[in-house]
Amino acid sequence: MGGYTPFTATDFPGKLAAVVFVQGCPWRCGYCHNPHLQPRTAESALSWKSLREALKRRIGLIDAVVFSGGEPTTDPCLGDAIRDVRALGFQVGLHTGGAYANRLIEVLPDLDWVGFDIKANPEGYDDITLVEHSGEQAFAGAKAVLASGVACEFRTTIHPSQISPEDILRLGERIAEMGAKNYALQLFREQGCADQNLKGIHLTDYPGEIVLDRLRKLFPNFTFRSH
Repeated sequence: MGGYTPFTATDFPGKLAAVVFVQGCPWRCGYCHNPHLQPRTAESALSWKSLREALKRRIGLIDAVVFSGGEPTTDPCLGDAIRDVRALGFQVGLHTGGAYANRLIEVLPDLDWVGFDIKANPEGYDDITLVEHSGEQAFAGAKAVLASGVACEFRTTIHPSQISPEDILRLGERIAEMGAKNYALQLFREQGCADQNLKGIHLTDYPGEIVLDRLRKLFPNFTFRSH
């Protein structure tokens, strides 16, 4: 495991939670705010045994545990860890981009909530992840989450050099047609970003009120996170 946050009120809607950060991600998105977790190293920063003991001490203090990353589905032992957490009496959340759709499908029955990072329309995915055919995995994972009935939020991190206002709207229309009810746009933040080319860009009027207004009409719950 790559790290641990013992308390958060923002990573699982309506719940007090701990966050377990999983090492490894096959994608190389420039705006990633945890680039140090992209490589999957031979030795973990924290052992699952020590983390499980730490979580035991949180019983009665928090409601849930969220697995984040990196990309949590990179770890073939994710399902075992999720079941360990459920055995402790916690609800379980997952932050994922759907990079491994089949592994996501395997753990969905044991999840209470999913935060799904939907990055672009299918044809624009590879430019963001720098990995071919990444959009196929992502949209397969997104469809599986929606079909499962698990509570979820779809969110897109946006930067003008990565996705245009027109493409943001098309993406919103696409996932609304797929059945998504909760959608959030997250304006790019420089904190943690290792790609210097994305920094120092004017974001004040992006993506524009017209796009935001149209997205608000598409979803029962829409949020624009500008900070």
